Amino acid sequence: MAHSDELIPAPQQRPVPVNPPSAPSKELYVFPNPAPERDYVIQFQIPEFTCHCPLTGQPDFAHFTIDMVADQLCVELKSLKMYMWSFRNEGAFHEKVTNDILSKIVSVTNPRYARITARWYVRGGIYTNVIAEHRQPGWAGDAVVPAPHLPHATGL
Repeated sequence: MAHSDELIPAPQQRPVPVNPPSAPSKELYVFPNPAPERDYVIQFQIPEFTCHCPLTGQPDFAHFTIDMVADQLCVELKSLKMYMWSFRNEGAFHEKVTNDILSKIVSVTNPRYARITARWYVRGGIYTNVIAEHRQPGWAGDAVVPAPHLPHATGL
């Protein structure tokens, strides 16, 4: 037990940086496809996507899977992370968010093929899955890119 004449050290707090180490951004950066001579699938898994309902303001959470067959350009991973983070304080319907993200990826990379599967967590007892695709005109692909298995009411 401390006596009243003993000094108790003050708790140490970490200093807050002047500028955060990273921040959300609407910019997507690219780099040259290292193997443009072949079709291959790049898959991104984003299990912690967040935005909010435009009607209620309540948070919405989703697991995004982005499958793409690049043409000349690939998406740079950190910029994708910051881009997905930029939706955190925006209100939009599930269908709009999913299609807006696909449109952005298509506009910056012009992929041969891209598909976004957004698996939204339950809201009001309903799970919502939104799947949007893009195919470059004339691209048939070497093989069909398999659709993900979407089980019913998994609880993610």
